[in-house]
Amino acid sequence: MGARPYGLALFYLQKAAMTTLKTTPLNAAHRAMGAKMVDFGGWDMPVNYGSQIDEHHQVRNDVGMFDVCHMRVVDAKGDGVRAFLRYLLANNADKITIPGKALYSAMLRPEGVVIDDLIIYFMTEQWFRIVVNAGTADKDIAWMKEQAATHAPKLTITSRDDLAMVAIQGPNARAKVWEVLPQTKAATENLVNFQAADCGEYFVARTGYTGEDGFEVMLPKEKVEAFWYALSKVGVKPIGLGARDTLRLEAGMNLYGQDMDETVGPLESGLAWTVDLKSERDFIGKAALLANPPTKKLAGLVLLDRGVLRGHQKVKTAHGDGEITSGSFSPTLEKSIALARIPNAVQLGDTVQVEIRDKLLNAKVVKYPFARNGKGLI
Repeated sequence: MGARPYGLALFYLQKAAMTTLKTTPLNAAHRAMGAKMVDFGGWDMPVNYGSQIDEHHQVRNDVGMFDVCHMRVVDAKGDGVRAFLRYLLANNADKITIPGKALYSAMLRPEGVVIDDLIIYFMTEQWFRIVVNAGTADKDIAWMKEQAATHAPKLTITSRDDLAMVAIQGPNARAKVWEVLPQTKAATENLVNFQAADCGEYFVARTGYTGEDGFEVMLPKEKVEAFWYALSKVGVKPIGLGARDTLRLEAGMNLYGQDMDETVGPLESGLAWTVDLKSERDFIGKAALLANPPTKKLAGLVLLDRGVLRGHQKVKTAHGDGEITSGSFSPTLEKSIALARIPNAVQLGDTVQVEIRDKLLNAKVVKYPFARNGKGLI
């Protein structure tokens, strides 16, 4: 999610030109902590605070915190909200019935292409919370409201611009959050993965984008800087976008704008597990998915030769060409890894060639994730 870059995605690194970069409520804190700031899709964000590799290992082995205030929190409320989400999303909202339980899904256009990937939380039959990516937030909310006007006119779709969000990730993350917010422990210590608790001012979700355990905490914007410094005081180190990208790539988690966008569908983006085509319900994009079976799939690559895999490099296989969508050096594996969209006929274990600086280098097709819960899996 989406809403996220070691080889920080050039897709997002745009020059400020004549525009003013948007800032999160933690901008001053990043600068005070010595962050290197970059333009990340129009946001002034920290890429690192020193060694990017050290930050990566910090999260895998201990705990780190991420500014994700640029992500957008949206509340959908009213009668019929579940039925509306059942139609809006490729995944089935009927799967979540326990309060706080979360569901990951793509939101599609009628053509079957991906508007965005997002997380929804079931809180009550009158209230679902949705978290969408920063770069697509305005587009997403406009689409939701357009669909609600036709299919659920009594619903309210509200962008919670009053909320900020911090992700605390790593094997020691939950203990550190409880140290800073002891009042949330009782409500959150029994949460399972992909479940949240509404703790008054603090909405605490056992979710993340790193392949490690931890929480994503939503709280009032005016309190987020104090929360950030309180976490720092108990030993939680700030982590930049660079390590966030290598962590999510090792965990095999898609990045919107690289691994999927409005030119491809979820079935060729490694998201078939999030698309419910079995139930009888209709949803936006279902007919297009059924009418156009994918010819390509998302697979993992590990480079066998010396070099670094990067996005947009061409992949040559015995069954036709493909393309790397996300690639980087993996600090955990100490190898170059990638996600690549390749022909369906290519099998796990096959050797393919990647065009890197006019040379064809060998790579092995593997099953991802590459690493999770502090360990390499390849």
